[in-house]
Amino acid sequence: MKVLNYLFRIGVLFQVLLLISCNHNNTGDISSKQTIPDLVDYNFHIRPILSDKCFACHGPDVNQRKADLRLDTEEGAFSALKDYDEDRFAFVSGKPHESEAYIKMSSQDTSEMMPPPKFNVKVTEYEIKLVKKWIEQGAEYKPHWAFVPPVKAELPTVTDKEWATNEIDYFILNKVEGMGLTPNERADKARLLKRVAFDLIGLPPTLEMQEAFMNDNSEQAYEKVIDELMANVHYGEKMAVHWLDVARYADSHGYQDDGLRTMWPWRDWVIHAFNENYSYDKFLTWQLAGDLLPEKNIEALLATGFNRNHKITQEGGVIDEEYRIEYVTDRTNTFGKAFLGLTFECAKCHDHKYDPILQKDYYSTFAFFDKVPEKGLFGTIDANFADPPNMTIDDELISNLLTFINKKDTASVNVMVMQDSVGIRETHILDRGNYDAKGQIVSFNTPEAILKYDTINFEKNRLGLAKWLLSDEHPLTSRVFVNRIWQEFFGRGIVKSVGDFGMQGDLPTHPELLDWLAVDFRENDWDIKRLIKKIVMSSTYTQSSVIEKIKLEKDPENIYLSRMHRTRLNAEMVRDQVLANSGLLNREIGGPSVKPYQPDGLWAAATSGRGLLKAYIQDHGDDLYRRGIYTFIKRTVPPPVMLTFDASNRDQCEVRRLTTSTPLQALIMLNNPTVLEAARVLAERLDEEGLQNDGKISKAFNLIICREAKEKEKSLLLQYYNERLLEYEANPEEAKKFIDVGEYPPKENRNDVTVAALMQVIHTIYNMEEAITKS
Repeated sequence: MKVLNYLFRIGVLFQVLLLISCNHNNTGDISSKQTIPDLVDYNFHIRPILSDKCFACHGPDVNQRKADLRLDTEEGAFSALKDYDEDRFAFVSGKPHESEAYIKMSSQDTSEMMPPPKFNVKVTEYEIKLVKKWIEQGAEYKPHWAFVPPVKAELPTVTDKEWATNEIDYFILNKVEGMGLTPNERADKARLLKRVAFDLIGLPPTLEMQEAFMNDNSEQAYEKVIDELMANVHYGEKMAVHWLDVARYADSHGYQDDGLRTMWPWRDWVIHAFNENYSYDKFLTWQLAGDLLPEKNIEALLATGFNRNHKITQEGGVIDEEYRIEYVTDRTNTFGKAFLGLTFECAKCHDHKYDPILQKDYYSTFAFFDKVPEKGLFGTIDANFADPPNMTIDDELISNLLTFINKKDTASVNVMVMQDSVGIRETHILDRGNYDAKGQIVSFNTPEAILKYDTINFEKNRLGLAKWLLSDEHPLTSRVFVNRIWQEFFGRGIVKSVGDFGMQGDLPTHPELLDWLAVDFRENDWDIKRLIKKIVMSSTYTQSSVIEKIKLEKDPENIYLSRMHRTRLNAEMVRDQVLANSGLLNREIGGPSVKPYQPDGLWAAATSGRGLLKAYIQDHGDDLYRRGIYTFIKRTVPPPVMLTFDASNRDQCEVRRLTTSTPLQALIMLNNPTVLEAARVLAERLDEEGLQNDGKISKAFNLIICREAKEKEKSLLLQYYNERLLEYEANPEEAKKFIDVGEYPPKENRNDVTVAALMQVIHTIYNMEEAITKS
């Protein structure tokens, strides 16, 4: 059965890869089949072409600009070209054949063609037609859409108003109907409950919850479930997972020695903040500048650990200033991606090639994070778990103020936090990003193309920076966060490139919806739970994931959401669900990270031989069964099972996990000791309940798949059970050997033969694709 299951999943993977290959090989003539829109828009049609094909040589970076021609601004594009004796222009409104940019794009002469052939980038025939029509229509330039403050548009008109539950549905349905499609029917109750449970708490619904929901036929049944799940203490854990990726949280310092650090109390705070529904403006401000609030706030100081989650070296002989600059660089880059959704790091060594972020802008923002009294190398690997500035958390502090921290012993714990020292140093532009190539001195500022930093209203420190982000005129902050929350529920953002809202990023599929949600979020006090409830209550979210042929043809990637995505559970949830439905899960909230089962010698090959993390020492007892969010992350050797299921290695800020489908994932589900132990424990418990064999199988199926098994499914599984039962009755030693897995104590007086046969069935259910798919 194991072999058949493995071969089946390999076969599916091969078909997917074959399909991708065929699609890839057939892309050559796609552009010739595309229809030129009636109205060509600069932001949605022309700027992507110019950004991809032209801005590298004719964009924001003055050092790389050729022929003194700048095409990323209206002024530059319509200025007279300096390489001609007579007045010639890159673009002439209404006259493509007098527009030098169009002439060179469409030229077949390799000495005139732009981009030059040596760049191996060619403007397609479709793109040339777009540019021509845009020029004919007036060649209107517009500011980059993401740098214009969002506006709450009127709800679009739709035909099927009864389908729309809330405002989200009007925007989605308008696009769906425009494609000649209709949305899917509502998902059946069992699948909808499973979906929303995993999305809100990261755990499968219990049998009691399933039964209550299936039997509740009131109109408010679904909303009651949502409210129940959002009030669940595990909601904060689920929501924290994506933020830990953003904040690059780990349990070790990184670099070669990769010593132990104690940042887990900050993780406890993140879980607490989501459970208490801290508004996003508070959540953002405390993490960026909790140490600078007018009134001293210990909890807000702990929140600033966000800025100190970067890697830190403890390696003797390093150059102190070089690594201090690395830490500030990481904080600046993380700020850019986490809150602005921009590739800020591209301006560290030179002006940004595509976005209006000058190198001076980069280091002016860098200045906000450059006033911390820290060293590049502070202490030794054996004794230093939290470089200063840090705070000490003891029992008294937990009893009086930080009651959410789960500290398990009486020893105090140190956590790295932020602190500014006024006048500690001047910030310089660093030539080519080199730590020792100090150039012009810069002060606190931000890229003016995003929003001017008004020093009258914003302090010249990180608190002022937080206020700048939260300004009503800021074009990015609410858009970026709303887009990332949308990604959590639909598998992709309205802007697919969630970490790049700049010129090279993807365009929003539903720009009016993104802006409506962004403004609505800000107008309603940055209420995260309210935003999430609006999403999961929408008819868009509650659709079934059934795929119809016409929809696959018209919208193969489901960009317009005429159906719900089928999404695999993330790495943490794959672990959590087998622990939860087997009854093994330790539901404790917070506390230090734990070390579950891992391959022998996991850390030995990558250790420097120094510090407390030389060898992987597995935990025992209840700590073996904690949720995936608490698994110990050593940066140089991240947990391999989690990496295989696409978890972040926490090396740097990550805002989007890729979703892959590989044979290794199938092998893990077949052979991982946690999965096998869960199957064994659940088999023991069901075997003890005195149910008939088909009743045991049905209950296991309900627990794992979260719906009732179909008759054919039950029949196949019962047949498989009977086959294994006969086999083990003839070979009881094989049965005993098979169930000898995991440290959880076996049930006394168990029947090894029946437990082994039932364990085989449960293990098979765990290996169904549906077991690790939330829709």
